[in-house]
Amino acid sequence: MVAVTAARRPFNPRSLIRPAVLLVLTAIVLYPLVWMLGTSFKAPEEVLNNVSVLPDDPTPANYPDGWTHFDIGFGRFFLNSFMVATLTVVANCVSCLLAAYAFARLRFRLRGMWFAVMIGTLLLPSHVLIVPQFVMFKSFGWVGGPWPYLPLIVPHLLATDAFFVFLMVQFMRGIPRELDDAAKIDGCSAYSVFRHVILPLSRPALVSTAIFSFIWTWNDFFRQLVYLSDLEKYTAPVALTLFIDSTGQSAVGPMFAMSVLSLAPVFLFFVAFQRLLVEGINTTGLKG
Repeated sequence: MVAVTAARRPFNPRSLIRPAVLLVLTAIVLYPLVWMLGTSFKAPEEVLNNVSVLPDDPTPANYPDGWTHFDIGFGRFFLNSFMVATLTVVANCVSCLLAAYAFARLRFRLRGMWFAVMIGTLLLPSHVLIVPQFVMFKSFGWVGGPWPYLPLIVPHLLATDAFFVFLMVQFMRGIPRELDDAAKIDGCSAYSVFRHVILPLSRPALVSTAIFSFIWTWNDFFRQLVYLSDLEKYTAPVALTLFIDSTGQSAVGPMFAMSVLSLAPVFLFFVAFQRLLVEGINTTGLKG
């Protein structure tokens, strides 16, 4: 009997370069989050004196202090953020899906030109539009009104997020037109084709739009700061700035504690739909 031994591959030090680089990049990305989490457990006198990640004397007191720091509980700000983010997600999904269906499937005059104009709006900085939008919404009575969230939500009902429209258009172009033709042979109208063919197959693109809309709206600070002036209407990102006032007095520990809690909804939302998000990114169409 002849014993056959498999030849061992020689050790290549270069094989460690890629994992080492990935570990370094991961540490760089995670370090601010870990530092913020550790700082949220530091005592007030330790926050500014101890720059290390781990606190010398951990204490959870910053969390109840931050939750009740204002006359209004911080939970109110979470509810405001959740309401604005949820309504924005619904508005973006509905309006962008309809606009994308028109560009991807319907034929109308100057369709290519209007699509190019929509793509061109991606090059326009959003901050350039703040002043004219504020003047327009002010004339509508939406700024400082009983429900000041209208300027933050209503524009999304008009498919103003060109990125999501473009995302859905590219996804729909990967759906075979033979499915549309088969539905039309069965007597379906353009609306029925959208309802029974395009909409069910566009779920991955819709989930991707919902996830990014929720994250971007939840983290939006500038637009919410511009349109919200009543403390009871503040969202979580705007309320976090109140921990540091103009008099120089600050509550850094409670601020970091509430910042950690503000990240929780975004993290949970991503974890809950990450499978569908990956599916939406990997899906390139259907094969017949």
